[in-house]
Amino acid sequence: MGKYEALASEIVKQIGGKENVSGLTHCITRLRFKLKDESKANDDVLKNMDGVVTVMKSGGQYQVVIGNHVAEVYADVCPLIGLQEKAAATEEEEQKTNIIDIVSNIFQPILGVMSACGMLKGLNALFVALGLYTDTAGVYVMLNGIGDALFMFLPMFLGYTSAKKFNLKPMLGLAIGAAMCYPALQGSTLSAAGEPLYTLFEGTPFVSDIYMSFLGLPIIAMDYTSTVIPVIFIVYFASKCEKFFSKFIPDVVKFFFVPMLVLLVALPIGFMIIGPVTTFGSMLISSFVFKIREFSPLLAGAIVGGTWQILVIFGMHWGFIPVSLNNIVTLGYDNVMMPFFGCTFATSGAVLAILLKSKSKKMKEMALPSFISGIFGVTEPAIYGITLPMKKPFIISCIVGAIVGAFYGLFNLREFIVAGIGIFEFPAMINPDGTNGNIIVGIVGAMIALVLAFIIMFVVYHEEEPVTEPSTEKIETQQTVTQQKELLNKEVISSPLKGTILPLAECKDEAFAMGILGKGVVIVPEEGKVVSPVNGTLTTIFPTLHAMGITSDNGVELLIHIGMNTVELNGKHFTAKAKQGDKISVGDVLVEFDKDAIVAEGYPIETPVLVTNADDFLDMIETEQKTAEYGDTIITVMH
Repeated sequence: MGKYEALASEIVKQIGGKENVSGLTHCITRLRFKLKDESKANDDVLKNMDGVVTVMKSGGQYQVVIGNHVAEVYADVCPLIGLQEKAAATEEEEQKTNIIDIVSNIFQPILGVMSACGMLKGLNALFVALGLYTDTAGVYVMLNGIGDALFMFLPMFLGYTSAKKFNLKPMLGLAIGAAMCYPALQGSTLSAAGEPLYTLFEGTPFVSDIYMSFLGLPIIAMDYTSTVIPVIFIVYFASKCEKFFSKFIPDVVKFFFVPMLVLLVALPIGFMIIGPVTTFGSMLISSFVFKIREFSPLLAGAIVGGTWQILVIFGMHWGFIPVSLNNIVTLGYDNVMMPFFGCTFATSGAVLAILLKSKSKKMKEMALPSFISGIFGVTEPAIYGITLPMKKPFIISCIVGAIVGAFYGLFNLREFIVAGIGIFEFPAMINPDGTNGNIIVGIVGAMIALVLAFIIMFVVYHEEEPVTEPSTEKIETQQTVTQQKELLNKEVISSPLKGTILPLAECKDEAFAMGILGKGVVIVPEEGKVVSPVNGTLTTIFPTLHAMGITSDNGVELLIHIGMNTVELNGKHFTAKAKQGDKISVGDVLVEFDKDAIVAEGYPIETPVLVTNADDFLDMIETEQKTAEYGDTIITVMH
């Protein structure tokens, strides 16, 4: 149960129930609802509720002001109105979140299709293995193309979903992904075009032949089809570019100039810097593992098996592929990458446990195809859709992967040919000399991974309790007074005048109206008396007595300016009742003035009451009342 679930439940009830909510965001102090029918909300009940400061309506939003615990209240409101996902994003755009959550959210929209494609690829390989048709038959080519298309052009899909995640125009993200899959820009195409222009980083693991330059700058030949991390980082960079260019490009040409500039900047930098850096990272990891293997095959196997899924998430597993292929060509086998093999079955075992133990229909619908796909060697749907978001099964599968990887390293599991994945990789483990020892190691390790991950996950898996509607009894019975005080960490500014309240923007003086001098309200006084709005100190009183500065005991700095241009009266019609430096309390008379005489002299009498250091606080809420008596709340400052 969330800390503020009782308050959240009462808020949802008083805004007309979850059926009345079409959207929700939050800023630093306010829940910002979009209601289907605002007339169904009980404004007065909400305003007087413990834990709620006030209610405001602005810009089509129904704002419930909470205070500095708004994020926690928001978290408890979301499940009550059916917003479990990032659709209810905070107004504080993309708040701090870890890279795993970001990658998982980016994959979420394509998981269903990814599972379908993985199952098609697996079934296609199974039918070939069973002899139903050959890998040159038209049906094989067709099914393989259908199943492989998403994985080959993965940057396009991720470009689109990453753009939505980072608030870039989605079509721009799609264009970036498409460019990264464009054949003429792939390393294999460039290298086939002829001799390199020159070579970079000779004598290092990052040696790179340069076949093309851009404005004299080298383009390092890389293949980005099927990759993950390069496109995510490039789209993130592009989102920053879009924000930057949007500030300067005139609105009349922004529609096409901003996208053009974003593509012109983000993609060349992506091809020259971002893409190569992520690829070099994977090369470093594979070189590191190779060195470890020379020292201890068991340790190297544990490292590969334990980190393989993490490498897959970041797209860095591709650094092992060239090493593996080179080993098969030169040595006749590969044993460097093979310890990863158990991870496929560890992931599948964890997902199988969730499938059998979960009571959630939605979870079962996700787990079944993910398990089948995983057995066939395509684990991305399971990783991005289930194990990674849930974290615990991901950790378990990594641990089991490390254990089985150590087993494979110790017994020198090898692959002798380039073959399929998942269960279809077993034939590649048959030793050319006809012995079966190597494939037995592969099968035993796979069974250990599947069973061990299944048992551990089955024991530790506890499904979260379904959300139930909490009692709508008075909040005091479920929420402590301390929690309420935490919510209501605020300071009330009382009205120093009796009169009509106007929004600050309606002030006749532009400096006040624009908020340059502070935030607050304007009061047109009915009586010629100013009283203290807070307990504090009269820090400044002008010699002309038309304006004064007050600092509250809690650090709120106030400016009360009686009339417009009344400084020209040089104190005429004003009488001081307190002096600078006095300690003052709410209601103490500070200045008296002859309202009618000031108006008769041609000076507007409207009086701004401002918080001059509003930026030092979380938020500030002005009253929606149209009139004020002495002592009425006109401003609430949130600490």
